[in-house]
Amino acid sequence: MLNLGRCLRVGVLCSRRAPGLVELLERSRHGSFEIVCCLTSEEDFAERRLARRAGIACFSHPVRTYHRTRRAPLSDPTVRASYDAATAKQLARFELDVVVLSSYLYVLTQPMLDAFPNRIFNVHGSDLLQTDPAGHPRYPGLRAVRDAIVAGETETRASLHLVTEALDEGPVLLRSWPFSVSPLVADARAAKSRETLHAYAFAHQEWMLQRAWGRLLAGGIELTAGSPLRLEKGVFRVGAHRGPWDVPEHGEIAFESGPRLLRRAVGE
Repeated sequence: MLNLGRCLRVGVLCSRRAPGLVELLERSRHGSFEIVCCLTSEEDFAERRLARRAGIACFSHPVRTYHRTRRAPLSDPTVRASYDAATAKQLARFELDVVVLSSYLYVLTQPMLDAFPNRIFNVHGSDLLQTDPAGHPRYPGLRAVRDAIVAGETETRASLHLVTEALDEGPVLLRSWPFSVSPLVADARAAKSRETLHAYAFAHQEWMLQRAWGRLLAGGIELTAGSPLRLEKGVFRVGAHRGPWDVPEHGEIAFESGPRLLRRAVGE
């Protein structure tokens, strides 16, 4: 991967907000990485003032406006690729080592993947190690948390994965600790209250966003910056240790055996 032996330059892509940015800024003080820019796909994002106070360059690249001026729907693949090429061009001037997606609501296309090969990471709201019989993620997409809860899962996890051309199917680097689903869900299901179920799913997702997003993003960046991380046949490895790794709610990544090479990855 990178392992450049210097502080990594990181760019953040978000949409209406950037969950985890506060923790990213706090952890960047350790010196292994710096957040140099934030780009939103909307007119603005919730943490813009915070980012500017931290000296981070912030700019908007509204995806809807881009498509509208070209008289194309958001689903138009040619215009979307053109939009991503323009995004990559804007990011190029910052000489970024890593790009992270924090609640970025759109699928990246080839121009962005080509501009930052094996250097774009995304936090997804489900356990991507759970797969269907065909080997695809059981809960992909923007409604992953709700889908898992509606399906009857008793806990959820978030995953940090490498972004590839296949939606939410890139190699998983880190996985969060479990978030237990409330007994309220069983009551809502028994009462056939779809509104209660969906309201709870929203609250559960917010819980995960607040608690896990920043920890996963920062841990993944620090792991990339400070360890001999490599990608072999779709699996991340550090020395003899094979990923993905679980991030505990407190403390650091625990290997099954051997030295704790990743002490700085998710340390308190």
